[in-house]
Amino acid sequence: MVNGRNRVTALLASGALLIGGAGYAASRKAPADPARAIHETLIVLDTHFDTPANLGRPGWSIMDRHATATDGDQVDYPRMVQGGVDGGFFAIYTPSGPRTPVGDRAARDFGIQRAVQIREMVARHSDVFALALTADDAAKAVAAHKRFVFLSMENGYPFEGDLTLMRTFRGLGVTMMGLVHFKNNDLADSATDTPEWHGLSPKGKEAVAEANKLGVVLDVSHASDDVLRQTVMLSSAPIILSHSGMRAIHNHPRNVSDEDAKLVAAKGGVIQINAYSGYMVDPPAASAARDAAMKELMAGYEKADTMSVAERRALIARRKAIETQFPAPRANFDMFMQHLLHAIKVVGIDHVGISGDFDGGGGLDGLEDITAYPKVTAALLKAGYSPADIGKIWGGNALRVLRAAQSLADPASLPKVPVTN
Repeated sequence: MVNGRNRVTALLASGALLIGGAGYAASRKAPADPARAIHETLIVLDTHFDTPANLGRPGWSIMDRHATATDGDQVDYPRMVQGGVDGGFFAIYTPSGPRTPVGDRAARDFGIQRAVQIREMVARHSDVFALALTADDAAKAVAAHKRFVFLSMENGYPFEGDLTLMRTFRGLGVTMMGLVHFKNNDLADSATDTPEWHGLSPKGKEAVAEANKLGVVLDVSHASDDVLRQTVMLSSAPIILSHSGMRAIHNHPRNVSDEDAKLVAAKGGVIQINAYSGYMVDPPAASAARDAAMKELMAGYEKADTMSVAERRALIARRKAIETQFPAPRANFDMFMQHLLHAIKVVGIDHVGISGDFDGGGGLDGLEDITAYPKVTAALLKAGYSPADIGKIWGGNALRVLRAAQSLADPASLPKVPVTN
């Protein structure tokens, strides 16, 4: 049997895209479960981890195993190993705030601090993590039996006041950027806000061009339909929806229509299917008591970055008590698969991927954290897809989009990114 490292080296040398059957598991003991054995041969990546929000919490370490039921956390190194997850895009999520010079500076500083925290996490645990700046870096990390870490940005708020900051964040290692989040900003309209720009603002259109120059993948999850269509039209590179669902399965503005999904695919892009229950089932009937309790609870999450483990667990317990008192419908694994299989049917196997939106509100019955990811592989095998097809879904498609975006970059615009692995 070919050694995993040698197999990856050969693939890189030949320019082949590393997807299913990469040989990574060659040096591992084969699992008894055939589906799990196949899962272990694939590069498994998630395009949207909100886990960096935990990095500043006192006493929290990605090397510790946490429990979703008590801690609320869904991603850590032990569970990456258990779930056969090789890496992913770790998001610099910046909450929307005042669209003022003061607000823009605060967002800039917050974004830079979060990027540094992610890089420090990788450097501190360089025996098991590796910073990834290119698709090839992901393959090299897998060959070295490390988990790769890409940096992404959710919300362009940190650079909306000064687009030259896009180059700064690229220099920190960011390879994917979403321009907007739940609220409109100076760059674009949100899917969940009242139209202001009717798509991209003039500055937002400049941001698309700048991302192309920098070889940064543009992420239109959270963006309005008009933003998606305009970005597809203006971008010279394929784009991605890093964590979204299919509107034909559940009608929610955060999900993408079949028509818009086809536009993304026609440009070479990818739709990464989300595991966010709120985008898969209708909300419960209105309840003033429940809304008041949840509003009070959510105020506590504003200090999530600085919570101790005990404080975090107390907050999670309060949330569970509210959910028990006011039960609401919750999506399940079968619903997730409906979105995934529909997306494949609509745009084809080359344009679909997966993200749980874990540590950012994602999770549903049967898919609570990343340890459940082998179930997806098993379900896809049962649905008749080959290991090569599943390899595209789990990592090949997203890495292809990254490779395409970076191939179109302007070398003169690229900052040097220091690597400390």
